[in-house]
Amino acid sequence: MSGLPEVRGKITENRLLADLTWLRVGGPADYLFQPQDVSDLQDFLRDLDPSVAVFPMGVGSNLIIRDGGLRAVVIRMGRGFNQIEVEGNRVTAGVAALDAHVARKAAEQGVDLTFLRTIPGAIGGAVCMNAGCYGSYIADVFVSAKAVTRGGELVTLTADDLNFQYRQSDLPGGWVLVEATFEGPSGDPEELSARMQSQLEKRDATQPTKDRSAGSTFRNPAGFSSTGRADDVHDLKAWKVIDDAGMRGARVGGAQMSEKHSNFMINTGDATAADLENLGEEVRKKVFENSGIELQWEIKRIGEYD
Repeated sequence: MSGLPEVRGKITENRLLADLTWLRVGGPADYLFQPQDVSDLQDFLRDLDPSVAVFPMGVGSNLIIRDGGLRAVVIRMGRGFNQIEVEGNRVTAGVAALDAHVARKAAEQGVDLTFLRTIPGAIGGAVCMNAGCYGSYIADVFVSAKAVTRGGELVTLTADDLNFQYRQSDLPGGWVLVEATFEGPSGDPEELSARMQSQLEKRDATQPTKDRSAGSTFRNPAGFSSTGRADDVHDLKAWKVIDDAGMRGARVGGAQMSEKHSNFMINTGDATAADLENLGEEVRKKVFENSGIELQWEIKRIGEYD
């Protein structure tokens, strides 16, 4: 590719991204780079013109890419980054390893990371978003992570470096996570397996798991004792304030707030990214008018408007 470094992985120009996201919307990226391994990624970032924007992308489970696409190199990790290793109570996983696979592999070895079982997406996104469920967060089990800087240096990050907060962390722009290590409590494999099965049944009963969605659309509003950190109180639920504002089932074009769970936005089949984002903003407006609560997006929105 003209102007881009030589790589051992794969570079695709003007790559449409809609099929790489769970919501199936979005325009093209200037380039999509799929590195073969960590050293391939290091070399690419080191030699890439510093003025070229990069965007690390996971499995697109919590993402709206706008219809105009991305003027950037999107970096997407594949098989070279999905390893899972368990040693004692520590679990090290590549950023492309699915959260559910990490939870299952850990449980088989008697390590309790069961909260990851029902979280959509891969480990890279889970770390960046400080993903959590059932009162547990990535920050609670995090040991360290490895990342490649925009200049191509491989560094090790601690929890202090990432400054975990509710549904977010402070990974510097342009840095790309490659793996993370967690430490969970011990547990009986059979009991852990049964717990995960129960979680799955509860999820399927309450969430639109068969529809095209990106998980929770908005963060739960902070409680009275909130400090902005991972142990915040978020007893007030986003779905409740959405319901109170009369927005369960609301639609814009092909986008709809799910009738089954009103904090899930779904693509009913022909939604554009604009439909989804406009619906979300309409929900935020109605909730604020009804309750004075300003909902914050949990789904990441990036790219240019069409």
